[in-house]
Amino acid sequence: MLEKYVSKGSKKLRCGFTTGTCAAAASAGAARMLLSGKVIENITVITPSGNSVTVGLTDIKKENDYVSCAVQKDSGDDPDVTDKILVYSTVSYEKSGITVDGGEGVGRVTKKGLKQQIGEAAINPVPRKMIEEQLKTAASDYSYDGGLKAVISVPMGIQIAKKTFNPRLGIEGGISILGTTGIVEPMSEQALIDTISVELDVRKAQNEEFIIVTPGNYGQDFLRDNLGIAVDKCVKCSNFIGDTIDMCIEKGFKSMLLVGHIGKLSKLGCTIYNTHSRYADGRMEAFALCAALCGAEREVLENILGCITTDAALEILKKEGIFDETIKMLEKRIDRSLKLRAKGSIEIGMITFSEEYGILCKTENADNMLEKLK
Repeated sequence: MLEKYVSKGSKKLRCGFTTGTCAAAASAGAARMLLSGKVIENITVITPSGNSVTVGLTDIKKENDYVSCAVQKDSGDDPDVTDKILVYSTVSYEKSGITVDGGEGVGRVTKKGLKQQIGEAAINPVPRKMIEEQLKTAASDYSYDGGLKAVISVPMGIQIAKKTFNPRLGIEGGISILGTTGIVEPMSEQALIDTISVELDVRKAQNEEFIIVTPGNYGQDFLRDNLGIAVDKCVKCSNFIGDTIDMCIEKGFKSMLLVGHIGKLSKLGCTIYNTHSRYADGRMEAFALCAALCGAEREVLENILGCITTDAALEILKKEGIFDETIKMLEKRIDRSLKLRAKGSIEIGMITFSEEYGILCKTENADNMLEKLK
């Protein structure tokens, strides 16, 4: 168990560790048992965030040319469908080099647009690097100059994947091995909403009347790098766009400017106010609806609906010569959704962007609202 806690609003919640950390720890244990010939029951790894995680190794199988073991996933207080699953690593000898692949229950990529190529195991870049580093370190520690191969498997992965968006994203046959920091921070919804509320209270207590809101780091970076707005000027709302509008009204703010990536804010085009994927997606449906209203043919609409990233949908719009009018239609729909939730009780505006195209949608009042915030 990881003894790391975070405060969310008034609650203290225990952190867990990712499937990536499980895979790296299992790989470290299996590699060391293979090279030393000794059984290891516990292993410690350092996550990319710098946290030390010690876990038990279970279901150990030792043969002359491979060792397999598992680590049980601990999601802490996060409501995660992968909590308590076993993540296995089977490490074997290779002639040279370090190889990482996926086995049973680890999905395979079947569509373009993800971080792995079609056909590759759905092991994200950070976990893959963590696993590779553990194999290299073990080889160095035991003065072994040959190659090692780790195959990650999750026996429950096929079953669990049905509860995720993996099939829609083009990942079939199991779950993804995920994690950027190695640590799972609890995502208690009420705790997150309470945190947003507290931050809004602080802003209001400082006599701020105009608030700028962004779902997360992408929006903050864009505001800082492209619009000259300091990070400390904005409030993160995570996926809770509707709740944040409600709270801004309740607390008496005069205006709220929402700035976020098109992948998040496009969902507002379908009047989706909680943008977490477990509630709804709606990105491609929003693009397809707007394209249809602008005269797109059925084949184009089907191609848009088949996209797994907003960049891919934008590329189709460019290719078909309906980019500008479709984006303008999407802007109108997002603006309508925001005003519908605001109910005339607060001035509300929006700017949305993509990395490739910069600002895509901007309500008429956005520039004036930015000036007030500066």
